[in-house]
Amino acid sequence: MAPRTLLDTHVVIRWLADFKRLSRAQSQYLEKAVRREESIGVSTLTLLEIAILVSAGKLGPKVELRALLEEIEGNPIFRLFPVSFQIANEIGGLGSLRDPVDQAIVATARVHRLQLMTSDQRIIESRLVAVID
Repeated sequence: MAPRTLLDTHVVIRWLADFKRLSRAQSQYLEKAVRREESIGVSTLTLLEIAILVSAGKLGPKVELRALLEEIEGNPIFRLFPVSFQIANEIGGLGSLRDPVDQAIVATARVHRLQLMTSDQRIIESRLVAVID
């Protein structure tokens, strides 16, 4: 089944390493997706951002890069979306978001017509994409 939802980086991290930090709507949606065996989208730039956050120590000492990446790679629920020419072109119109990874994630959701699961207030307030917060 094709994904209907793309996860923002921090949602991926919370889902895999700190489930209690997800909002109620997020955790309920993800639990239902797992039960239904639905695919969940993840931008390949999320992998890069996870690596940067872990190497900078921003996720705490308990979060291991290898474990997170292996969970994403080995879990069939995740469908990776690489940056494409369409996504790069879409980024050009997202100047209201300053973070390039946020721009790429929002552009990925827009190009593939996915709702974005995020807790990022800048993304939510931008109204550039439908969100589950």
